[in-house]
Amino acid sequence: MEGFLLQATVYLGTAVIAVPIASRLGLGSVLGYLIAGIVIGPNVLGLVGTEMQDLQHFAEFGVVMMLFLIGLELEPRTLWDMRHRLLGLGGLQIGVTILVVATVVNALGQPWNVAVAIGMILSLSSTAIVLQTLTERRLMQTSGGRSAFAVLLTQDVAVIPMLAILPLLSFAPPFSAATNENAEALSIMAGLPPWAMALVTLAMIAAIIVGGNFLVRPLFRFIHAANLREMYTALALLIVVGIALSMTLVGLSPALGTFLAGVVLANSEFRHELESDIQPFKGLLLGLFFITVGAGVNFAALWAEPLLILAATLGLMIAKGAVLYFLGHVFGLRRRSQWLFTLGLAQAGEFGFVLISFSRQQNVLPTSLAENMLLVIALSMLLTPLFFILYEFLARRHGETEEQAEADVIDERHPIIIAGIGRFGQVVNRLVHSVGFRTTVLDHDLKAIGLARLFGAKGFFGDPTRPEILHAAGLDGARVLVATLDDHHATLKLVRYARAQRPDIHIIARARDEMDVFELYQAGANDIVRETFDSSLRTGRYVLEHLGLSEYEAHEAEVLFYQHDRHAMAELAELWKPNIPLHLNAGYLRRAREMEKELETSLLELMAGRDKKD
Repeated sequence: MEGFLLQATVYLGTAVIAVPIASRLGLGSVLGYLIAGIVIGPNVLGLVGTEMQDLQHFAEFGVVMMLFLIGLELEPRTLWDMRHRLLGLGGLQIGVTILVVATVVNALGQPWNVAVAIGMILSLSSTAIVLQTLTERRLMQTSGGRSAFAVLLTQDVAVIPMLAILPLLSFAPPFSAATNENAEALSIMAGLPPWAMALVTLAMIAAIIVGGNFLVRPLFRFIHAANLREMYTALALLIVVGIALSMTLVGLSPALGTFLAGVVLANSEFRHELESDIQPFKGLLLGLFFITVGAGVNFAALWAEPLLILAATLGLMIAKGAVLYFLGHVFGLRRRSQWLFTLGLAQAGEFGFVLISFSRQQNVLPTSLAENMLLVIALSMLLTPLFFILYEFLARRHGETEEQAEADVIDERHPIIIAGIGRFGQVVNRLVHSVGFRTTVLDHDLKAIGLARLFGAKGFFGDPTRPEILHAAGLDGARVLVATLDDHHATLKLVRYARAQRPDIHIIARARDEMDVFELYQAGANDIVRETFDSSLRTGRYVLEHLGLSEYEAHEAEVLFYQHDRHAMAELAELWKPNIPLHLNAGYLRRAREMEKELETSLLELMAGRDKKD
């Protein structure tokens, strides 16, 4: 028990320290986890040892949970719309990469059976790292991100035939089933003829679809009747673990099974409940998986043949990158999306660890070669976050923005432009429409645009910070621009550009806090609304009413507070300096304290007048 607690403390403590530092440096959480694993691994501090491989098998379950959550975000219709990318782009990536890698490996002296096995193993990319990084950097909805996801999903499916093909490439009889972990997993399918194996596979997929449609709802209602919050979490974990186990027993990918279950449940009314219950476990297990990958980097083998290992790693990533770049061009990806697709998938993946272990057990790969391949896979995964940083550098250098070619054609212009149709912007749009005014709505989030269209509000997909899209929406003739984007930096960029182009346009902007307000005032916004300010005022008014004030008196106090705050924000914005911390800005602090006293005096006078009337 003490050993377990010690290991848990080491892993959690390292993650808590390393990941925030990496995120603040712009490296992302994935690279932070990998660096943390290297630091605590047996080659540096030695805080984790031989139990790490067993822990890695447990941590791989984070990938399974991640694909379940991704499935929940995809309706079956969306998956059908991706069929060309899944079958065409994904299938060609796997086939062409196997051919290129196998040809190079064979030319280097390996027999064809070994070369083909290596080609299959290295054709796979890291689902865990790529999807996590795409989500963190908000790149999943881009064309390059969607194409990368389609290829990763195809690769996960391809693991199944690869497990069937690898034994055929063996140069000697495989080890006994007693030492073969995958043989145990495939025990139900062992000895069955091909037609029976196909029937079992189809039956398992059908069971997931039927169960997701007809069994999950009654189970959730049964759990709901118990009124125990932890039972929802238990049921969510039961669904994921049970499906993963069932798929493993018939030799199928547990990640594929849980992804399919997520797609089936995407239209369920319990979808958000499942997401909220699984999300914390997914995040922790994925982090643990990345730490174990970092800790598993065998520096002793690397120092023994550093040039060979590094050359193999870079050669692999260059070869895969060339294939990906070519296929991206063939399938019509544009500059930025093409580079995202190329740099994002150029590494080897976590399923490579599984296939190498299986290949060794089946006597497909020699032990020394398998160990070097494990190191190549780990190093390529370690380099992937750096490739994403390189991608962002290239995008900024060329001044490109994502989805340039896929923005909607804006065929309407109205006097009001609303940039952002999320939970904030949609209320603004509904109110303005209800009064009879027409608006032009822009948003770079496909889901937000789709949801708005579902309720009858027309919106155009495109990045509102792009000058050409803003002008196409009618900036030159608009009377009002409403900036309600979730991203403050994007809102700031939009306000600055619009003010420079149209000094006379009235700009209303959304802010999160006072610092955002000051920046937006200096950028040129006319009216700035803190997203929780009005709701907080209303809450305070309810408190005053409950304490004995009449509705009129509480309303008067609310109005006085509002007017004072609006005047104070405008005056303090003039005193605020972006490069000086607040505690060092004496003029700002002095005036803020004076205004707070003025507010208290005004409210006390208001209450005193109330008492005289009574």
